[in-house]
Amino acid sequence: MHFIFFHYKRNVLLSKLCYIIAGPNGAGKTTFANEFLPIEVECLNFINADLIAQGLSPFQPEKMAIKAGKLMIQQINEHVEKGESFAFETTLSGRGYIKKILNWKSMNYKIVIYYLKLKSVKLAIERVKLRVIQGGHNISEQDIIRRFDRSWNNFTKFYKDLSDSWTIFDASDQVPIITDKSE
Repeated sequence: MHFIFFHYKRNVLLSKLCYIIAGPNGAGKTTFANEFLPIEVECLNFINADLIAQGLSPFQPEKMAIKAGKLMIQQINEHVEKGESFAFETTLSGRGYIKKILNWKSMNYKIVIYYLKLKSVKLAIERVKLRVIQGGHNISEQDIIRRFDRSWNNFTKFYKDLSDSWTIFDASDQVPIITDKSE
């Protein structure tokens, strides 16, 4: 999957920034982050639990998910301690980042969320299957289904209001399209 982004106006802030790339499994968060973050917002500190797990166990990354998640949080904490901007990806299917975001905001971080939305859970399942065929990591259908609605509901009910800015992309096709944004 290749993303092409049109260059849109961005605020150049002198503050510390936390970019959250969110959306259901299979939405293309990692691809989006790899192509969008360094070019559009000049953020090179991207922390990804899936990539950490793959580094720990290239042939069975799913067995390293818990350890990778802990290492991801540790890396985030290191960037926060240094006062550096950073980015990470998440499904937002849980509420575990609420306290962290409030803490980061108290430390003068600006929270920017890019939410990649898919039209259906069926598409999410198909995307993950394709990713596995291409050598990527698997997520069980049960987990994809369980997380799909939770992700969107948590974004709209909690995380959206906690952010300083948010953008929603329809990522159902090859090129994500902005469908809504704050301000």
